[in-house]
Amino acid sequence: MMVTSNFHTHTTYCDGKSTAEETVLAAIEKGMTALGFSGHAYTPFDASFCMSLEDTAKYRAEINRLKQKYAGQIDIYCGLEMDYFSEINTDEFDFLIGSVHYVKKNGEFFSVDESAQSFQEAVCRVYHGDCYAFAEDYFALVSRVAEKTKADIIGHFDLITKFNEGEKLFSESNPRYEKAWDAALRALIPFGKPFEINTGAMQRGYRSSPYPAVPILKKIQEYGGKIIIASDCHQADAVDFAFDTAVEIAKKSGFQSAYTLAGAPKAPLSLSDFSLARL
Repeated sequence: MMVTSNFHTHTTYCDGKSTAEETVLAAIEKGMTALGFSGHAYTPFDASFCMSLEDTAKYRAEINRLKQKYAGQIDIYCGLEMDYFSEINTDEFDFLIGSVHYVKKNGEFFSVDESAQSFQEAVCRVYHGDCYAFAEDYFALVSRVAEKTKADIIGHFDLITKFNEGEKLFSESNPRYEKAWDAALRALIPFGKPFEINTGAMQRGYRSSPYPAVPILKKIQEYGGKIIIASDCHQADAVDFAFDTAVEIAKKSGFQSAYTLAGAPKAPLSLSDFSLARL
């Protein structure tokens, strides 16, 4: 058996490299049974990677067209990746991923995942060199992302570590950092939403392991949280990237099952689980 669904998928309507149909065809070829598209929702202060309002309507129409065209071959869902600061009506979408890509400080927005350079510039200019203060502000937003975005899935929980491979920017064992993410976990667990094990940064060469880090995954398991495996796909051939690695890390972190979203398109989605032991 293998993981046969992915609910974090981007296309050329936002910052993806492949069209929606190219990705559907790749998923079918790989034997996948469900594919959820999650275009970046509109953020009015930064249009560099998200869908415009006009393109959002085109995106929704295209995904709905593909649902009909490939019905019987694969279940297709039309979702959004909602940033904490996204502003858009979500009523017409099947599911939502809640993510934090920015921190707002002194009236300015600072990206946490644009580049290592922009990360360091924000720390130096706004946080006076204190990267843990930056992390504390980030996780404070993460702690509220489920409530703010009404998300069905918690996206890349520790995205702030995207450029921190080998702890180049900060120590992930620093007590302030650990306290910040632990507080966010404790706030999110009661919502019952699955946390992604997200392999996207691995595919793009930034990380050697998925989000979130193993110590965080172990805490999610300890606190009774759920997980869902996702590739954060930005190109068609990566729709199931490193899912075998994600499964092994989930098992080593103490999980016996993972979740997928289930339900007819345009109907309320529910969680269903599958056994990791069989994978």
